[in-house]
Amino acid sequence: MTPPVLRVSGLTKVFGGREREALELAAQGVGRAEVLRRTGATVAVHDVSFAVERGELFVVMGLSGSGKSTLVRLLNRLIEPSAGTVEIDGRDLRALGDAELRTVRNEKISMVFQHFALLPHRTVRENAAYALKVRGAPAAEQRERADWALETVGLLDRAGARPDELSGGMRQRVGLARALAADSEVLLMDEPFSALDPLIRRDMQDLLERLQSELSKTIVFITHDLNEAMRLGDRILMLKDGRTVQLGTGPEIIAAPADDYVADFTSDVDRTRVLTAGDLAREPRLTARLGADPGDVLRSLAAADADGVYVLDDDRRLVGVARDDLLARAVQEGRTTLGPQELGGDHATVPAGTPVNQFVHLVGRHVVPLGVVDDGGRLLGVVPRAAVLDALSAVPARRSTP
Repeated sequence: MTPPVLRVSGLTKVFGGREREALELAAQGVGRAEVLRRTGATVAVHDVSFAVERGELFVVMGLSGSGKSTLVRLLNRLIEPSAGTVEIDGRDLRALGDAELRTVRNEKISMVFQHFALLPHRTVRENAAYALKVRGAPAAEQRERADWALETVGLLDRAGARPDELSGGMRQRVGLARALAADSEVLLMDEPFSALDPLIRRDMQDLLERLQSELSKTIVFITHDLNEAMRLGDRILMLKDGRTVQLGTGPEIIAAPADDYVADFTSDVDRTRVLTAGDLAREPRLTARLGADPGDVLRSLAAADADGVYVLDDDRRLVGVARDDLLARAVQEGRTTLGPQELGGDHATVPAGTPVNQFVHLVGRHVVPLGVVDDGGRLLGVVPRAAVLDALSAVPARRSTP
């Protein structure tokens, strides 16, 4: 099994004096406000652990003061932890000297900031190439990588411009291009879209989704917006008062919030954008094989009180739908093998990752439930209309306290 790119274990940060006393109280379960009252110290992050797999977009989310911005700065040792470890490709950052740490920051970890952090006196191309310049890369390599990154984010035509000539969305694209040009193992993105207006923010989310599908970067993305977290994150770590409240996929968190805090957070989430066909898919009650006896299939339909059935080949690829009327005609005409004459197109299919809002109009319109297929056309499951209605109307089940 491939080890994670980033592994965090027991990560803790206390600001202020009496650190040891504050750590002891936090370990006993004393809340942040009470620790502050007793010691004057703030437990910004306490005992946070997680691992990020290669190519994963991992979201850390919470309200202001939850510790998420402190956490992201602990990940590259911009802030020294009070306890715990951060490993990048198996190397503990706390064990590195200053020179080694600078190398890791230059080559392994890139950061995209909320307020762009561009150099105003340099061109867009020079900003995009800056990490490579710091590394001492040849000028030709700097230009080649910078231009590739700018083209990737749609800004190559503005390569000679200065940052103050760009809109906020364009400047954030330059920040993203700089991180892409560096080709680091891990991208840390600290609320990168929160300073943008809603339309530009959605455009940047679209861009990040597209880039992630093409490049599969390892990303730790910080946000306070749950809809953004649900849209972008492969998994989501929810923080409150510096502690982990829940870690899971968006659908897992929506279906089973860890406590009332998470349940309140998720109550207003647009489930149609979070839940996918794969989340709602069920094993089909009945399928038929190409070449089967039409009479046998018709009798199976009668027993299941169904009007049609998906027909699969030997590799489980979907070849069509057999309707009861076509099967009955085949039996009347004496045909004994289920073939093209018995198959119709009365069905619809979607990939497993398709959000509900993109397929809900297809549900319940055909003789068989909506099919969920993989890239090879193999049937993974079906989405009955009742499954969609249940998922969209259900009240989340809160986890019981042990």
